[in-house]
Order: sequence, then C-alpha cells, then structure tokens
Amino acid sequence: MLTRTSTQSLTGQLADRLAERIRTRLLPPGARLPSVRECARQQGVSPYTVVAAYDQLLAQGLVEARRQRGFYVRDSAPAQEGRPPNPAAAAPMVMQMMASRIPADASSLIRSMFHRPSDKPQPGMGVFPPDWMASTFMPTAVRRMTSTAALQELSLQYGEPAGDMSLRRSLSQKLVGINVPASPEQIVTTIGATHALDIVSRTLLRAGDPVMVEEPGWALEFARLEALGMRILPVPRRADGPDLEVMAQYCRLHSPKLFVSVSVLHNPTGYSLTPGSAHRVLKLANEHDFHIVEDDTYSHLAPEHATRLSALDGLQRTIYVSGFAKILAPNWRIGFLAAPPALKERLLETKLLATLTSPTLFERALSWCIDQGQLRRHSERVRIRLDGARGRAVKLAMSHGCTFASEPAGLFGWVDTGVDTDALTQRMLDQGYLLAPGSLFHARRPPSTMMRINFATSQDAAFWKVFSKVRSEL
Repeated sequence: MLTRTSTQSLTGQLADRLAERIRTRLLPPGARLPSVRECARQQGVSPYTVVAAYDQLLAQGLVEARRQRGFYVRDSAPAQEGRPPNPAAAAPMVMQMMASRIPADASSLIRSMFHRPSDKPQPGMGVFPPDWMASTFMPTAVRRMTSTAALQELSLQYGEPAGDMSLRRSLSQKLVGINVPASPEQIVTTIGATHALDIVSRTLLRAGDPVMVEEPGWALEFARLEALGMRILPVPRRADGPDLEVMAQYCRLHSPKLFVSVSVLHNPTGYSLTPGSAHRVLKLANEHDFHIVEDDTYSHLAPEHATRLSALDGLQRTIYVSGFAKILAPNWRIGFLAAPPALKERLLETKLLATLTSPTLFERALSWCIDQGQLRRHSERVRIRLDGARGRAVKLAMSHGCTFASEPAGLFGWVDTGVDTDALTQRMLDQGYLLAPGSLFHARRPPSTMMRINFATSQDAAFWKVFSKVRSEL
C-alpha cells in the first residue's frame, strides 16, 4: 500500500508502482488504466495525486492518451512520427476515464515466477513453494557428478545430442511404470517440458497450420503457438476429456495437424481423461491423420494407473512430453519427449538447431535420483503434503463464497469467484497478491469470473480475508 510516512511522495510511489507493473507486463501492452476516481478510491489518495502519477507515466513513455477513451499501456514501438507524448494535453482526459478491465497476460504470469509482488504466499503461482521441493539427495547427486574425474569428462566435450544415455535409460524404465512403451532410442531430452512442446510444434507445424488445444488450458501454450503463427482451434475440456463433437467438426472443416492435450491432472481444471474418451480421441486421430502431443507435466502427482493416450496408442500417433521442474528442480531445466521412431530424428534435428545438446551434468544427476528411488520417495512425500494443503485451501475458498467448477485434484483448483477476475487481479496486486484470472486460460481472453488457485499457496487465511474484502468492493 502507499504510505504517507515514506520519504517519497504519494505521486511518486503510485507512478513507480504502475511503472514496475508495466515493465514486468503485469500491466501488458494495450491494458487500460483505471479511471482517476477508481484509482483514487483503490489507493486511498486524492484524484490530483492520480492525475500527477499518470502524467509521470505519460512523460516516461509508458502510457499513451487516446482521445475520449483514456490512458493505455503503450507497446514497445516508438511514438508516432517520433513525437513525444504531451503530458499537458493528457491531464484533462484522465478525469474523464471510467473504470475498466485490465487483463494480465501469459508472460506476466511467467514473469511473476521471477519477480514476486511480495513475500506473501501467491495463489496464482504455477509451481510449488521452494521449501516443498527442498531435499538432501539433490546436492548429493550433483556432488557425485562433480568429482574431478567426472567433471573432466562432462565439461570438456559436448554431450550426446539426444541426451545423456544413462538418463534416457532411466526415463525408459520409468515410463514402463505408466505403461508408455519407449526405448531409450525414442527419447530426446530437452531444456524443460516447454522446450519439448516447442520442438514438437516447430517440427510438425508451419505458420498458419490449425492446431487443436484444450480450453481452458495452459496460458503459455496459447501464447507460444500464437507467437509461432499457428491457427488455434480451442477444444472445450470436460471432466471425461475433450469435447469430441467439437474435435470432429474441426477435423471436417479445418484438417488440423496437431492436438495438444493434458490428459492427467489437466491445468487448470484438475480433470483426468477417461478410457472411453481416450479411445475416441485416438480413433479421430487415425481417421483424420493428426498427431497428438500429450503433456504429462503433472505425472509425478498422479496415480500410475491414470489413463494416458500415449499408453493406449503405444507412441504411434502420440508424442509424450514431461519434465521435472514442477516436482524436483526447476533450475535444472530438464524435460524430455518420447516419440514414434519415425519422428525421432526429425525432432532431434530441431533440437540440434536450437540448443545443440543439453547439460549432461544435471541429466546424469537426475538419472541417479531416479535410479536410487529418490525421486519416487520425494514425489510421494509431496503428494501427501499436497493432499492436506488441498483440503485446507478448499475449505477456505468455499467459506469465502467461492465455488469449484471441477472436483479439486492435483495442484490446481478452478474456482468461480462471482466477479470479473481481471479486475480482481489488479486490485489484489495492490495488496501484494498475484492471482491467475480465468481469461488467461482461454485463447480469445474473454471476461471471466474464474481463477486458478495453487493449493500449496492458498492456505493462508489472511489472503482469503483480503480477497473477500476486495471482491466485495468490485
């Protein structure tokens, strides 16, 4: 909150706060700033203070004035015809502004992982808190790989393009436990699961190609495919799986090249695919000749018997993707894909063009963690802890007037707040809390009353008290 005891003026504090949100894209390009009256009410300051703060942002080139419409965050392009903004002309317009929705975007949510708005628990985060992933076996694994002899071997030459063979063997054996048949030769390691998804897209698609993606879905996947120039075909996600009628219609009208799916513990709903739905998806893929990339990022939190397309298909039309950032070591940046033999070399060529190889030291350390059973035991401990956190977070959310659109499962809850969550997100940022508004999880970013919560970071009663107060003011 703004404070009158600071050595900095209220105008300066407000301008700095908004400038920081613009630079970190928590206020993305094109977002409309709230009206002077609304901003003054939110911040507990006079309208004059808000006008002065907006003038500073205009002078810095961070916002632009649009006649009769208000103030908007500028993109990175230079001012038209090289003319600087005119603060004097802007002040009268500020007074005419009305309250508006200010959406967050996918990159703002990702950036928040590195620039948290405060030290408070952040319900909008997409990862476990660091203390949940702390272990003693990971430092041990790294020390084993950094003995003088091992370090000489690993540091003085490039690793294998497809990834360290010891890790690929470990992964192949691990996949046996979930009935995904992948030999070490079918596996390619990557710089995280997102990199694996990107390799698949760049290998199988060209700009303008139609791609089916589950909706609601992972915000970054929509943004990534859009940046590559793909035509996104949103497929509604239901409790049993994707909407098969919509998929069939897309197949008839658009001949999609790829379907991107999170079969197990879907983000953000927590849904898991049923066997009947899985068989019908695979039937469509065979009839209409498209591939499926199955993102199993949350496999470590799910039961082994969960239905997976890659297991039923035997990696014929499916490409299996997973990683370890969500459960073990975000900074190790290790993911992988398992592909049909006919596609493996094409996927590897795409990796080579981007990164040549991946870091052998951490790959071998991870292999040791898997082979020694450390990853399995660690995952079990996290699942037990998450079960308790989920129960507490659900009770708090429901006691503060929220409802769950889907049965709570996994790391995330899909919550209906009853108010516009884009507006709610900006208000909660003022209180030091980051939310993940529902519009982020849709391709076209429609207004939404939904938000995704992280059960591990939503157990704080203080957050829910602030949430209720702010929501009541909207």
